[in-house]
Amino acid sequence: MRNEQEVNRAIEQYSDMVRRLCMVHLKNQADTEDIFQTVFLKYVLSSVSFENEEHEKAWFIRVTVNACKDLLKSFFRSHTVSLEAVMEQPALLLPDNREVLEAVLSLPVKYREVIYLHYYEDYTAPQISRILGKNVNTIYTLLTRAKQMLREKLGGDGYE
Repeated sequence: MRNEQEVNRAIEQYSDMVRRLCMVHLKNQADTEDIFQTVFLKYVLSSVSFENEEHEKAWFIRVTVNACKDLLKSFFRSHTVSLEAVMEQPALLLPDNREVLEAVLSLPVKYREVIYLHYYEDYTAPQISRILGKNVNTIYTLLTRAKQMLREKLGGDGYE
């Protein structure tokens, strides 16, 4: 079990990334908060010793992605409708940012993951391949296809 100082440092350092990753996968604030707590609880209870900061960050990404996938596969999740689907949330983003976010969120999960890791977390394709456990050429293909889908959704080449 980790001490309070380690946990506070990790929360301060990785909380934004974990929340963004959850939102990309789950598109739901309540589920995002649940997974956020789950990820940091796993961290608190974990006895994993990290080689360096990149190893720790990759661990957080992997645990977050897996927890999101587990939630999406759960029986409860597949037999309910989120409040966001029923009621439109007020616009919190600027129209341009909202359009890009909606386009990214409309992508299939395999494309959302690579777009998020590449553009929001600044990982290279080889790094993403190690994190997701996929071939590096597969990552390049997913990035290319995702960018093409976004170009089509957003209407042009202005969003690169």
